[in-house]
Amino acid sequence: MERRIPTLTDLRASLNFRKPGNPAAMRLGLAQTIWDLRTIAKARTPKGPFDYTDGAAEGEIGIARARQSFEDVELHPAVLKDVTDVSTSWDVLGTPSAFPLAIAPTGFTRLMHAAGETAGARAAAAYDIPFTLSTLGTTSIERVREASPEGRLWMQLYMMKERERSLELVARADAAGYDTLMITVDTPVAGARHRDARNGMAFPPQLTLSTLIDAAPKVEWWWNFLTTEPVTFAAISKWDGTVGELLDAMFDPSVDYEALAEVRAAWKGKLIVKGVQSVADARTLADLGVDAITLSNHGGRQLDRAPVPFRLLPEVAREVGGDVEIHLDTGIMSGTDIVAAVALGARTTMIGRAYLYGLMAGGRAGVNRALSILTGEVQRTMRLLGVASLEELVPQHVTQLTRLAPTRAEG
Repeated sequence: MERRIPTLTDLRASLNFRKPGNPAAMRLGLAQTIWDLRTIAKARTPKGPFDYTDGAAEGEIGIARARQSFEDVELHPAVLKDVTDVSTSWDVLGTPSAFPLAIAPTGFTRLMHAAGETAGARAAAAYDIPFTLSTLGTTSIERVREASPEGRLWMQLYMMKERERSLELVARADAAGYDTLMITVDTPVAGARHRDARNGMAFPPQLTLSTLIDAAPKVEWWWNFLTTEPVTFAAISKWDGTVGELLDAMFDPSVDYEALAEVRAAWKGKLIVKGVQSVADARTLADLGVDAITLSNHGGRQLDRAPVPFRLLPEVAREVGGDVEIHLDTGIMSGTDIVAAVALGARTTMIGRAYLYGLMAGGRAGVNRALSILTGEVQRTMRLLGVASLEELVPQHVTQLTRLAPTRAEG
């Protein structure tokens, strides 16, 4: 092999140093997946808020199974299809949505990043998808509407022990122009979230010696937290205690179908029931005339080892898909997950952690990056499947491979 000394021209052609730019934009630009955003988020967020987002109930088996169920998918593409133009939009609850995607309700959001719900609502509006505000959100119903005057907003409701407070939220959401109410029904009590207990996760966050040591390299988070308006809840004026104590004080174990009917009577917009985990409950709710059900096990944060929503989806779609919209929540970490869910019968999907990882990684810009990643993956997966519209996605595009097979109990 003949060698020579490289010339200056050769070196100029090979060297490609990036010009210095905005550090946050460069950091987010390097993230290629939601998992990349999670890595950035973990490095920039104190342990308490990060673990509140990242963690789940008890042994965290439920969330692991949910994510594994999406990985255990075989996709079946068709070739020689014209996918020059791909349409990712269709109606969700009677209103156009640019993607089969919505931001799920998340609690304590401004603890993840000071930009909080306003960043999520604005990013959702920019991508023309719905944003859902949680009862445990940290920005008021009215402030979120001000931040996203043209955005499509949904309101999530926990039926609290003080029922009149829940109905007051319904009235406020209606007055602020929220078009959909989402009632969460899988929270008679709070799940056992051991990470939060170990971290002493409290509201508001406490500056203890351990939190100061943990926060030392996360100066930006604390600076944002301390120099922005105090964190308050969308539905609660004040609380001083642990997260678990707050949830147990709020959640009402007596909520039943009569309570659902009470809310239905007070709300004239679209109604979603979130937290459905069986075909029988899906059938009952469809017969009652709700507008949509969300298959969800609360991101594995309530009953650990509950049914995996994505595995339940095909059977529920066969039973009630012609009668009610089916939405899917829990475990979604990629656009391919979204495409697989739509193929099996979901009208739309919801992201919680995936959105919050982006928020923690970079505020509004981080949420934009998360949505950019997911929507780009949706479009690419559809093209690789040979599908030019959501309507073309069918169950035959997806095989759910089996790791855990149920067995019937004796007797």
